[in-house]
Amino acid sequence: MADDKPIPRLPVLVVEDDEHVAHLLQFMLARNGFEVHLATDGRQGKELIETMPPPACALLDVMLPFHDGFQLVRLLRAQPGWERVPVIMLTAKTQEKDVVRGLEAGADDYVVKPFQPNELLARLRRLVRSPA
Repeated sequence: MADDKPIPRLPVLVVEDDEHVAHLLQFMLARNGFEVHLATDGRQGKELIETMPPPACALLDVMLPFHDGFQLVRLLRAQPGWERVPVIMLTAKTQEKDVVRGLEAGADDYVVKPFQPNELLARLRRLVRSPA
């Protein structure tokens, strides 16, 4: 059948330095139809933002070696073609000032660790399907 073509997987950039969280995100996203591009520190995240095509969404940890998530979201917003990529900040930082800083830097959502996987997926799906 001509209709049996595989459905293309939506690319998602994940920048997460915690090995266990990164593994969970990779597993969870891949299982739900996303193609994961993983960076394990801010330097790798910066390199991916500068070289890969804009993904459907980006999940950025805040506390990262080399470049933090706030720096990455500002870089991402300045990168041609990435201006409208939905960004979810993932962090253990729960203070209001940190949430405000993330949103003011250009993030679309802010999820506190430890997160509930189904809630994160719901937030991601909402952002990915919202009109551009």
